[in-house]
Amino acid sequence: MAEKHDLRHVAGDAPRVMVVDGSKLVRRLISDTLLKELPNAQVVGCGGLAEARTALADGSVDLVTTALVLPDGDGLALARAVRQSAGQAYVPVIVISGNAQEALETRIFTEDITDYFDKSLGQEALAAFVRGYIHPAPIEGARVLYVEDSKVVAVATRRMLERQGMQVLHVLSVEDALEHLHKFLGRSDGDVGADLVLSDVYLKGILSGRDLLNQIRAVFHYGKRKLPMLMMTGDENRENQAALLREGANDLVLKPIEERLLVTKVLFQLRLAKMG
Repeated sequence: MAEKHDLRHVAGDAPRVMVVDGSKLVRRLISDTLLKELPNAQVVGCGGLAEARTALADGSVDLVTTALVLPDGDGLALARAVRQSAGQAYVPVIVISGNAQEALETRIFTEDITDYFDKSLGQEALAAFVRGYIHPAPIEGARVLYVEDSKVVAVATRRMLERQGMQVLHVLSVEDALEHLHKFLGRSDGDVGADLVLSDVYLKGILSGRDLLNQIRAVFHYGKRKLPMLMMTGDENRENQAALLREGANDLVLKPIEERLLVTKVLFQLRLAKMG
């Protein structure tokens, strides 16, 4: 039977969040984290797929978290069930798992999964992750080095980021991006010239976004926390996507770009980097 922790402080539009995991302890930990971010939420805890289906029949939800493996199914089946429920087509479905990164790299996740979170990052990071989906707080002044050779795409994407108070340095090529990063190489204050790099994979110049990723990780030796890097791609080939993650991309942003997802991913990586 689904557990309900109804902590509505105000009547009206309190969000309904579903937490699905076979472990009661894990459900409690995730629920506690969610309620810190959403003190007026109704958190519905479910021990498996059958309970979740029942809870979905009881009413719509605003966000779903699920384990990858459930006692009577898996998170992928749950995500399909959410999508098939009336009015649930665009609800964020987030997998929380100890091997989420491996699942991402092997392209197990389907398009029904909105995003993933790796448990090993800890509760503080989970809180930041959830906050990004529920009420993303701008990180004023965060510097994004943005590599995109289409000026039309760049204008639209830049506006998405600048609306969040970020400073966007847009360059047209990998060569320009590397020139900028080289200016900061070896600085005593640790400033590397950007707080995050956002790059398209396929660019018109000699070097690709993948080349930039390899330079940042293998030549500059900047790890994922030192300089997070998000790769934008319209390539649906799962092996190509997996290769980018194995080579050091923090995450992927698939084209066409959906503003909320882009902003959520960028803000989460920025917060994670600040945690050290």
